[in-house]
Amino acid sequence: MKKSILLFLLLFLSIGVLYPRQIRLLTIGNSFSDDAVEHYLHGLVAADGDTIVIGNMYIGGCSLEKHYTNARSDAAAYSYRKIVEGVKNVTPNYKLSDAFADEEWDFISFQQMSALSGRSETFFPYIPFLMEYARQHTPNKDVLFLLHATWAYAGDSTHDGFANYGKDQLTMYHAIVDATRRVAHQAGIDIIIPAGTAIQNGRTSPLGDSFCRDGYHLELTYGRYTASCAWYEMLFGKSVVGNSFLPEAITPCQALIAQLSAHYAVRKPFEITPVVVCDSPAIVASAY
Repeated sequence: MKKSILLFLLLFLSIGVLYPRQIRLLTIGNSFSDDAVEHYLHGLVAADGDTIVIGNMYIGGCSLEKHYTNARSDAAAYSYRKIVEGVKNVTPNYKLSDAFADEEWDFISFQQMSALSGRSETFFPYIPFLMEYARQHTPNKDVLFLLHATWAYAGDSTHDGFANYGKDQLTMYHAIVDATRRVAHQAGIDIIIPAGTAIQNGRTSPLGDSFCRDGYHLELTYGRYTASCAWYEMLFGKSVVGNSFLPEAITPCQALIAQLSAHYAVRKPFEITPVVVCDSPAIVASAY
């Protein structure tokens, strides 16, 4: 019987390490999955002596409806980015059916396009179909399904989809939290990855609302690093605080803010936790 999300979190807090130290992760996503898992997740994992194979089936701006359509037609529509031992290889014109069959994936992740990420009705009927489609094609019949809870836009974002949330960041954040909880329960998703809460936590820090580079994609160092830290801690059940892997351009304070933001998000995935460290004007100045 599959574990509930609540049981997972309780076991995570009490045991610390829940899953094997070698993990195979496949994300079905878009540029937000690129931001979250392609750049820094492997480094975090390797720094702690573990291993991970990462696959990302990428179409920019792709919705769950489009993934559903591609699955039904077995369309060779994806850029398949696969990272093994830290080396990324990109294969164009790839099919979902082939990606699901490519490895004995431990985890398969889905996410909605950002503009619709806080509207639970837009996840159906697509996500249950995609889960069943994955079960039919993956060699691992015990695969666990993840829902990537993505982040709200920057407060000054000009993205057209921001209008769905009254162009208000907190409204969008709370809508995403509510939608992912509803969808996970209704679809039987095993685990929610609280990347969006990690980013929102970070926005309470001296870095402020600087976690997006263009109003919606993540800032290239501490923005992406924060999301990857949340993924790492959820997948491996280990605190990311103190992990020795740091992106080249990140400052020590930015790294600490990112790690704490993610750690707090894993502990409290559905609410904002203030991050009060490195309270210096220099930290804020370096973010812009």
